[in-house]
Amino acid sequence: MIPSRLGKWSEVLATRSLLWRLLSESLFENRGRYFAAISAMVLVAISTALSAWIMGEIVQAMTHPEDRLRVFLVAGAVVAIFVVKGLSSFAQTVLMARAGNRIVADKQSQLFRRLLNQSIGFFNNTESSQVLLQVTQSAQMARNVIDIIVTGFVRDLLTLFGLIFVMFYQQPVLSLICLVIGPAALFGVRLILVQVRAIMAQEMMGIAEIIRVVQEASVGARVIKAFALDRLMADRMDVAVRQVESRSNKMIRLESATSPLMDTLTGVAIGAIVVLSSSNLFGQEAGTPGQLMSFVTAFIMAYEPAKRLSRMRVSIESGLVGVQMMYNLLDAPLTMTEAADATDLPEGKGHLRLDKVSFSYTGATSVVNDITIDCPAGKTTALVGPSGGGKSTLLNLMLRLYDPSSGSVSIDGHDLQQATFASLRRKVAYVGQDTFLFSANVIENLRVARQDATDAEVIEAAKVAHADEFISQLPNGYQTQIGENGAFLSGGQRQRLAIARAVLRRAPILLLDEATSALDSHSETLVRDALERVTAGVTTIVVAHRLSTVLRADQICYIEAGRVEESGSLTELLAKGGKFRALYDQQFQESA
Repeated sequence: MIPSRLGKWSEVLATRSLLWRLLSESLFENRGRYFAAISAMVLVAISTALSAWIMGEIVQAMTHPEDRLRVFLVAGAVVAIFVVKGLSSFAQTVLMARAGNRIVADKQSQLFRRLLNQSIGFFNNTESSQVLLQVTQSAQMARNVIDIIVTGFVRDLLTLFGLIFVMFYQQPVLSLICLVIGPAALFGVRLILVQVRAIMAQEMMGIAEIIRVVQEASVGARVIKAFALDRLMADRMDVAVRQVESRSNKMIRLESATSPLMDTLTGVAIGAIVVLSSSNLFGQEAGTPGQLMSFVTAFIMAYEPAKRLSRMRVSIESGLVGVQMMYNLLDAPLTMTEAADATDLPEGKGHLRLDKVSFSYTGATSVVNDITIDCPAGKTTALVGPSGGGKSTLLNLMLRLYDPSSGSVSIDGHDLQQATFASLRRKVAYVGQDTFLFSANVIENLRVARQDATDAEVIEAAKVAHADEFISQLPNGYQTQIGENGAFLSGGQRQRLAIARAVLRRAPILLLDEATSALDSHSETLVRDALERVTAGVTTIVVAHRLSTVLRADQICYIEAGRVEESGSLTELLAKGGKFRALYDQQFQESA
């Protein structure tokens, strides 16, 4: 029993802490809008209470039509009350919407900036569908929670207090009897809250599954068609949407369960009022018709804010699931950060060195084991060997997408872990096997390498990469839209754009990761020719399986099982007759 109670108390404390953090951040940042909205809500609450009170005056004025002054005063008061209420309601809605939209925009920007600061390891370990859900849905749910709390505790609560005041003012004894419905309603709501959060969490995971299936269907459309997986994907989507549908229905039932509860209790209360008001209650008269009308009107009008307040806890509990997801992302630790005293890398020739570097992705099996490689400035160093040997991992360490478990990576004698990210990125250009292009036109995709590049510089870079010849033949030349990730271009064309981007970067160090492995022979020839022009005088590190692309390298390192087994020039390695010679003979004999 005691552990169970402790668990409930810990949940309550966690909920309050989460709410306080959300409100303290968002309400303070938008305090001007919320102050104005709350002021409008106060006017709405006052005018709502007055509209119930004025009903008694209306009845009294109608029973004495000969009192013309009273009739006109009551009529004017009715118009004024409802004009104020209408304008205040309009102001409250607009101000709350603007404050809420600002919260969504700010939170989504914070979430995205947090994502940009995360390392590659974070994205490798986190599904993109989960990230999309956190960025798009959780900020909106945070806004909904704030809206519920502000409107509930200000507009609805003040309105309810105002109407209860009118009820007690007109009929104090009947009002005391009516208050019995409050504890009964709270007890019913408490039973509902137990199930809300668990169902909402399951629903959010179901939405993430829908996003995942849609992403896979979009990105893997070619594989799905080739292997006739249409039925399989349709079944996966059907299961996901049915699960979300089922949980949404459960949430609707739980959120709506307060309505029949409140309706029943209100009906009982009104029936009791009718009976009691017609009798001599506790020796007291029922009061004038106007007082009874005002009391009944206030009681009926109190029904809606009371019902919203009874459902508020349910809505908050469901919304807090998204808020927790939002803060899980915002609070996720940054695994790759700049040193507190990080400095810019100074100007240099681009001498890159790995000194006794070891690394493992999971902290268990090492992918790189005590590797030392010296890459002279202005020279080309090739990394070759079997798949899984750690070649691409070494490029990741050179880009500082990961930090080594031991050892150091330096440029011109400066350890990368002591350098700012911005200065490192300026030093290095990268061309990978899987070229990523933005859904934009050609010139915008090239200019991402250097935002201040002129059109002439972009075109010159494209010419160096042998890309200008095919760009000029596109429908709109450099202004042609190329589709998502360059969908309208061939593999060779995308790769040449990537090389042109690296040329435009003008970085002293160039990293090439299997830049020609997926190309046909014609495209490979063009790309290889472009690379030879690009790498002249640039410190270049090439990862390649095809030895034909690295025969002119100044230094070749044969890497296997995370170690440098052999290194030297092409002539030296062939004369040695070791593993590189065996690989060389295998590839060129197969080619012959």
